[in-house]
Amino acid sequence: MTVLKLVGTVLPAGEQQELHLSGGLVVDRPTAGDVTTVHTGGWIVPGLVDAHCHIGLDQHGAVDAEVQEQQAIVDRDAGALLVRDAGSAADTRWIDDREDLPKIIRAGRHIARSKRYIRNYGWEIEPEELVAYVEQEAARGDGWVKLVGDWIDRDAGDLTPCWPAEALTAAITRAHELGARVTAHVFGEHALPDLLAAGIDCLEHGTGVEPDLLAQMSANGVAVVPTLIQLENFPEYAEQADAKFPVYSAHMRDLYDRRLHRLRDAFEAGVPVYAGTDAGGVLGHGLVAQEIQALTEIGMSGEQALAAGSWAARAWLGAPSELRPGDPADLVVYDEDPRANPAVLTHPRLIALRGRVMFQR
Repeated sequence: MTVLKLVGTVLPAGEQQELHLSGGLVVDRPTAGDVTTVHTGGWIVPGLVDAHCHIGLDQHGAVDAEVQEQQAIVDRDAGALLVRDAGSAADTRWIDDREDLPKIIRAGRHIARSKRYIRNYGWEIEPEELVAYVEQEAARGDGWVKLVGDWIDRDAGDLTPCWPAEALTAAITRAHELGARVTAHVFGEHALPDLLAAGIDCLEHGTGVEPDLLAQMSANGVAVVPTLIQLENFPEYAEQADAKFPVYSAHMRDLYDRRLHRLRDAFEAGVPVYAGTDAGGVLGHGLVAQEIQALTEIGMSGEQALAAGSWAARAWLGAPSELRPGDPADLVVYDEDPRANPAVLTHPRLIALRGRVMFQR
């Protein structure tokens, strides 16, 4: 069997190494057999991670397999070789049989309150049904369940929590009993205390996180995936709501204005932060490099931001996080050190997935 060889500075260790790829894995240096050198020089990074992505969705709901394939290819060609699909109404399991497409860790389908989420995206249910739907989606997912924690309440004219505290506690407790972690879409402030008290594992967006919650989040290891590129849409959401929901509109503008400060406070308080684009709804796919760069806006160094979209995110998701013998041969090569120049992340030199070169220039 032919062994592929790459030579370069391997991150996160930062050491010059030879990597040998065979059978989809990083392997020990062979003592015999054919070895083909495919690249020499540059920086070799464990495959990037998009920790909030929606392969299988567009703005209107589930998409067919052909569109799913194109979404997955675009993510792969941006270097996102591991994706946490943070809720999808589509069945994307067929992608698992394709060695040329990214690996997906699924959170099942969004679980939302009736008439309180994007049409055709999630299950829309009442609180007394929450535990049953969490059980269902825990079985459908890959160790994650996705709740919609807050959304606009048209009667109140603003963001309000979607679930009473007792329903959240019962549902998250049940998910943990089943071995699943729970994450929640949450824009505002008001849903957060109950979510945290119930044992939530992760917050998506997290623009409402207040300082008095940070010690609890850090102590409990509650992560935030801020989707910074997606947050740039908040002013548009506010403008669209100006006439009919002025309180919501003002709230969304305030959340936008305070987003970097709040997320910086969370990071500095020790809250784990990971890169996720929220691709598949309003946003297109293939933006993981830009999202990693955006993390530097909340005070992360280039190395910390890269870790949040590569090896640290892999470890958080339970995937091998370094390119050691026996680990999956999923990697991206760059001409410059992406820790010092995150802009280079948009220009990969080589991408290998399961030991196969997918892209090289």
